[in-house]
Amino acid sequence: MDLDQWITKVKDGQHLSEDELQLLCEYVKEILIEESNVQPVNSPVTVCGDIHGQFHDLMKLFQTGGHVPETNYIFMGDFVDRGYNSLEVFTILLLLKARRQSDNDFWTCQVLCVHGGLSPDIRTIDQIRVIERNCEIPHEGPFCDLMWSDPEDIETWAVSPRGAGWLFGSRVTSEFNHINKLDLVCRAHQLVQEGLKYMFQDKGLVTVWSAPNYCYRCGNVASILSFNDNMEREVKFFTETEENNQMRGPRTGVPYFL
Repeated sequence: MDLDQWITKVKDGQHLSEDELQLLCEYVKEILIEESNVQPVNSPVTVCGDIHGQFHDLMKLFQTGGHVPETNYIFMGDFVDRGYNSLEVFTILLLLKARRQSDNDFWTCQVLCVHGGLSPDIRTIDQIRVIERNCEIPHEGPFCDLMWSDPEDIETWAVSPRGAGWLFGSRVTSEFNHINKLDLVCRAHQLVQEGLKYMFQDKGLVTVWSAPNYCYRCGNVASILSFNDNMEREVKFFTETEENNQMRGPRTGVPYFL
């Protein structure tokens, strides 16, 4: 595999062949299988929220935060759907993962990054480590909750209107952070018009949203959250690209999708 050549190809708006993409998927799958449910990374690092198939805006994200490998990134999920360039987004992220692989140093100060939120079935990070993740996301239970729960201005737990996961409040979050010696929970999953939003009085949780003008009509800004070597935080905001503003419909399908 010539990863650098493939990265250039995708950035230029071309697709990998079916054989190339299959080879890439198999390669990255082996990397992911070897990683822990709670994968340690080192700082400095930049945390990103949902991308949702907005390829040109992802390229602007890299312009805003710095290019790989000079900048280390954590993407918290929802790479595809909604936007018209899901294939391009997923391909470039697979390529960057394949080239970068993983760091194995713990942050000097504890921050947990998760797609959705917390679970009433999880009190400690060690409980996350033993979840069986090599499966479809269940409709209920701790794996489901980590993916689909949302913070809310309540104290404890409430039923989520999404029909999956839970709404969780300030006391739940502060207790989880205290038990696990965390300073912050970073999560995505939820559109915030201002791009980034801290929750609760102690600001123990933050939502990062990285898809500007979501669905080409929401008018929101996007953000990424950078941590330096000393774990000091810097929020970087960005708006949609001109390509985002001009999106009117899906691009032509590629030959290996029906």
